Amino acid sequence: MSKRKPITATRRAKDEVNKKAIIWTGSILLVVIIAMTLLLILNK
Repeated sequence: MSKRKPITATRRAKDEVNKKAIIWTGSILLVVIIAMTLLLILNK
């Protein structure tokens, strides 16, 4: 049982890192899309 505990801890840490990476990539994509739309609207 003692061998399984660190494995679950490492898995949880990896899941948290993956969630943060997904949130970062999603927010960056949203910012890029908003900037492009604003530039297109201002150009017109």
